[in-house]
Amino acid sequence: MAIIDVLVPQLSESVSEATLLDWKKQPGDFIEADEILIDVETDKVVLEVPAPSAGVLKEIVKGDGSTVTSGEVLARIDTEGKATDVAAAPAAQEAPAAAAAATASVTSTTVIASPAANKILTEKGVDPTTVAGTGRGGRITKDDAQQAGNAPAKKAVAPVAPPTMSLDGRPEQRVPMSRLRARVAERLLQSQADNAILTTFNEVNMQGILDLRQKYKDQFEKEHGVKLGFTSFFVKAAVAALKKYPVVNASVDGKDIIYHGYFDIGIAVGSPRGLVVPILRNADQMTIADIEKQIADFGARARDGKLSLEELTGGTFSISNGGVFGSMLSTPIINPPQSAILGIHATKDRAVVENGEIVIRPMNYLAMSYDHRIIDGREAVLALVAIKEALEDPQRLLLDV
Repeated sequence: MAIIDVLVPQLSESVSEATLLDWKKQPGDFIEADEILIDVETDKVVLEVPAPSAGVLKEIVKGDGSTVTSGEVLARIDTEGKATDVAAAPAAQEAPAAAAAATASVTSTTVIASPAANKILTEKGVDPTTVAGTGRGGRITKDDAQQAGNAPAKKAVAPVAPPTMSLDGRPEQRVPMSRLRARVAERLLQSQADNAILTTFNEVNMQGILDLRQKYKDQFEKEHGVKLGFTSFFVKAAVAALKKYPVVNASVDGKDIIYHGYFDIGIAVGSPRGLVVPILRNADQMTIADIEKQIADFGARARDGKLSLEELTGGTFSISNGGVFGSMLSTPIINPPQSAILGIHATKDRAVVENGEIVIRPMNYLAMSYDHRIIDGREAVLALVAIKEALEDPQRLLLDV
């Protein structure tokens, strides 16, 4: 018998611990080398733990929901074992606290589901009592949740209510925050406590962008293999404004102001785990096509939890697009250590006055929150006006004026 350990991967210096989500194999299962055994959730990303060698999963040392640190032993593999060599389930197979957190009460029926499975079922609107769990003791695994809903369910669940709860009476359900959600909450509170946040607003006529997009969108997609959206124009307009007003691209470090000679733009992206902000590095050097491709890639990998720590670290300015969800106006919160963030919203036909006449134009309300400790109102307002002017006259972006 040759036993090797499966270890927690090395976490970044800023991440002290992580949570195990859902074992994909059970003791006695044969596994191939590099086959993914479990997902490990940090406060920033989800990491996959592959099998270091082929063999039989002999023992699971840390169960679903366990808190772990870099280098801890998660499981043991017998590289010479056969699939029939099943080890007795260890006491550590299930972390008691994690099992309790993953247990949802549905009337008088107790359903056991892993945290990852619960998330998937919630998103699908699938009642856990209609899902047959294939894990230990009937536990619903991530794979079970992914397959759920493909066939007609036994019981429909209202999409506005948690699918693991009965709507009779006055039900409540306590669900622990994911590491990402807890970290986002911490950073938002930190931002509001540490920054003197003020928001300035403006409106932009999107007709020029709409006309340009309508004229070239088919040719653009054919040439570059990606759809021509709107966010790339906002990125380009923001970079143009940051070049004119460098303090908006700066950050505070103690009593110093750090002016950045580069433009790393964070793009807020929604994911099943919560909000993440991957970074477009050197956005000033990217073409519209480059930006669209990168944003599409970020969105896809955010949904799958495949973004790396490096991609979520840093940034000198951020853009949050609530318009994709129908938002008319918002006051975005600064993403520290940055000093400003641009909020963009839904473009709607509105009545506006031009040359003394009321006309209908596709308008978008812009909001820029900024740290008033280093950015005066003048610079903030002028920077937002520069963004507005670039969007209303896209040729400015080509001429750098």
